[in-house]
Amino acid sequence: MLTAQEALERLKQGNQRFVKGETQHIKFLSHQQRAEMAESQEPFAIILGCSDSRVPAEMVFDQGLGDLFVIRVAGNIVAPSQVGSVEFAADSFSCPIVIVLGHTHCGAIHSTIEALRHPDKTSSSANLMSIVNRVRPSVEILMQTELKDDLEKLSVHAIRSNVFASVNQLRHGSAVLENLIAKGQLKVVGAEYSLETGEVTFFDF
Repeated sequence: MLTAQEALERLKQGNQRFVKGETQHIKFLSHQQRAEMAESQEPFAIILGCSDSRVPAEMVFDQGLGDLFVIRVAGNIVAPSQVGSVEFAADSFSCPIVIVLGHTHCGAIHSTIEALRHPDKTSSSANLMSIVNRVRPSVEILMQTELKDDLEKLSVHAIRSNVFASVNQLRHGSAVLENLIAKGQLKVVGAEYSLETGEVTFFDF
């Protein structure tokens, strides 16, 4: 079983291969390989990422089938179902690390900024607004600074602020995860994927 640091290093190396165009993951599995994997799984990391079609975790980290337990939701937000999914993977498969993966040009962040700037034009969809409302606290605090006058910089900071918020919620919003973290069996790390370069930046906080 990998340690959190070893798992993180494996992800970093995979991303470096992806950025360089030197991916090694198996693109196609044989029928026998698929049948063997149908019985069990042993992912070494949990990825809570955005649903954006341009950020497929397995490709970004150059990993194969069965390597990652991936949870994708718009805005990489943390709601009860996401927490439960992380708890399940951490407890069932002893995954030593969770990566909260945000990305540049995030639509959920953009929608939240627009909802705060133009509250009279918010979506009529309660389901969509439930995502916006999860992101809202991370953006509202920034809207009270000089960043409100520079939408490009505001978006950059909001994306990272939202990642930090999700990391904090996972670290402190679940007794199961708090217990694993306290025992040194789980680490939660924030990261940001660049759509422009393909590089993942990991945050140390």
